Amino acid sequence: MPTPTALPPLSLYVHIPWCVRKCPYCDFNSHAAPSELPIDDYLACLKQDLLHDLDQVQGRKIHSVFFGGGTPSLFPGVAIGDLLAFVADKIGFEAGAEITLEANPGTAERGNFTSLRMEGVNRLSLGVQSFNDDHLQRLGRIHGRDEAFNAFQLARDAGFNNINIDLMHGLPEQTPEQGLSDLQQAIGLGPEHISWYQLTIEPNTHFYSHTPVLPLEDTLESIQELGHEALQSAGYLRYETSAYAQTAKRSAHNLNYWQFGDYLAIGAGAHGKNTTLTPNGLAISRNQKTRLPKDYLAAAKSTANGNPFCAKQSLIDPSQLPLEFMMNALRLMDGAQASTYFERTGLAIEPLAQTLTDLRAQGLMIDSPTTLANTELGHRYLNSILERFL
Repeated sequence: MPTPTALPPLSLYVHIPWCVRKCPYCDFNSHAAPSELPIDDYLACLKQDLLHDLDQVQGRKIHSVFFGGGTPSLFPGVAIGDLLAFVADKIGFEAGAEITLEANPGTAERGNFTSLRMEGVNRLSLGVQSFNDDHLQRLGRIHGRDEAFNAFQLARDAGFNNINIDLMHGLPEQTPEQGLSDLQQAIGLGPEHISWYQLTIEPNTHFYSHTPVLPLEDTLESIQELGHEALQSAGYLRYETSAYAQTAKRSAHNLNYWQFGDYLAIGAGAHGKNTTLTPNGLAISRNQKTRLPKDYLAAAKSTANGNPFCAKQSLIDPSQLPLEFMMNALRLMDGAQASTYFERTGLAIEPLAQTLTDLRAQGLMIDSPTTLANTELGHRYLNSILERFL
């Protein structure tokens, strides 16, 4: 059997683990910030972490960067620029690389937004979540409606022409009218991208142990139907389960995730994926960095061999690759080319032929031999489809 001859694109994820306070719904690796952030020490650790991962680069340039958290906007633009310059020196960027940073409207500052833009950040993702002050308070957010509008204007004034707004629906006791109002206010600002997703109750969160009253299923369906219509009527095309974008403004970084690309990951608790070409095909691995900020910072003093920041690394068993690939690709409305399955997994698609035939016959996947994509019905039953690839 032939083997792929090219590696997938390589992105970079940078995790900043601190925020002003922990939100009750959040299960991310985020921690309330100390009175004084250890910015210089953490930046030094990020650089060391990256140096340990350079063997994963394999001649590639960085396709995209995403600063996530936590609240990356707590770090000054000069610190973000310092790291980007280090990445440019050690690896380099593809032409026109997308560089995104998440920002909390409650920490928005004109000077820092301007500094971030000057230092190379060219896409901002604002964690608005809602424009309803009551819902924002229930979600534990540190900003209100006015701060959200102000943050967006500050970003525009700083020169950002590619802005995402993160928005949630299915909030505690939210009505369809309130859900649609949030969307209409976001659309009215004219961001290039809107991430619109349903609140879910995750383990190890405050909401899990103190669950609020959530909308009933028929209310959730009504919110989703009204929202989809509003977004598409306003020119935001749905290209992933929870992502809508104006023409040519899809997130390059997230697309690389969903198309089963590779990504370096540095920072406390960051998760990465790497592909290596071998004589026997592709070897695909995942790694996870030390989770707690204090332990991650302490790793800088380690004399152990290998990457002292890496807590876990493992090869993906080839038997798991069909599910791993489909879990990502089938979230995309357009899916992926069948040829991409071989290019990104190193596996022939023929063993999946009967499963694909059955799913197409059931109207869950589109009837095309060259494309792996769900129908509209299939997107509603994505989890059921994925079970077929176990």
